[in-house]
Amino acid sequence: MSSSPSTHPDEAVEPQQLGASASDQEHDPDELQNQRGSRGRQQHREEGERLQKVLSRAGVGSRREVEDWIRAGRITVNGEPAVLGVRVGPTDHVRLDGRLIRQRETGGAARVFLIHRSPGENLQQPVETSDHSDASDEAVEEAAENTREGGEQSSSTPLLDRMPRRAGRRFIPVSPMPRVDGGLELVTSDGDLASKLQRSMRRLSSEFSVRIHGELSPQGIETVARGELDNGQKVNVERCEAAGGEGTNRWYSLVARGASGKDVRQLFERQGALVSRVLRTQLGSLALDRLLSRGQFRELTAEELEALLAAAEGGTG
Repeated sequence: MSSSPSTHPDEAVEPQQLGASASDQEHDPDELQNQRGSRGRQQHREEGERLQKVLSRAGVGSRREVEDWIRAGRITVNGEPAVLGVRVGPTDHVRLDGRLIRQRETGGAARVFLIHRSPGENLQQPVETSDHSDASDEAVEEAAENTREGGEQSSSTPLLDRMPRRAGRRFIPVSPMPRVDGGLELVTSDGDLASKLQRSMRRLSSEFSVRIHGELSPQGIETVARGELDNGQKVNVERCEAAGGEGTNRWYSLVARGASGKDVRQLFERQGALVSRVLRTQLGSLALDRLLSRGQFRELTAEELEALLAAAEGGTG
């Protein structure tokens, strides 16, 4: 009678180990899941947007400011210190100084405000000149820190400090008027949109009300309409005409494409006029409303912003 073959103790457990990899033997299931999640986050970040662009669009700071914050270790992404070049997506948790930043999705509604500024009123805190300019962001990336909305505000408080904080931590003026002048001002918390609008200003028509001491002759008005500046460049003046006045003060209405407040003042001063006030009353498809008092602001509707962008792109504003 033949005896059955003996079974080695190790062989008895071998069937239970079939299909198990060396990796499974070395790591527990929780650790494997964490590794897979880490690989997924890495792939997600490679497909996301640069952190500087995301925070600029959210109105947190300019791209250069964000770079400085990254270097200073003030920004974290999912609990880890951010590094230059990191990409983030909508599901990533981004914090600045421990405060969670709400991202605005690409194509989401940008917040743009129209302000009625009085002549001489500060739009933002004066910014000291530094030697680290950013040509890509241009001057539009200069912005002020915003305070809470509501409450008593001093008349000396810059207008941008009175904007609603929920709309962004900073606001960027688009082609602002000189401080001595005023009228319609346009600001946004979206850095990319501000740059886009700033570049398109030369294609938009603006209307200005100019007050001078005295009166221009018909020949003087014709000369203003030629749009010749001190540097030899020319402003595309579409219309210049008298608009009444009282006493020795006279008002003139001027419509020009791509003109700044500084340009308009210079056109009149070249005729020997003493200019006391320049007010921008229209910018592209936007116009000051009589119901909007000085020092007040309102948010543009989606339709107004769409019309402004269309005019800027097509040069029909």
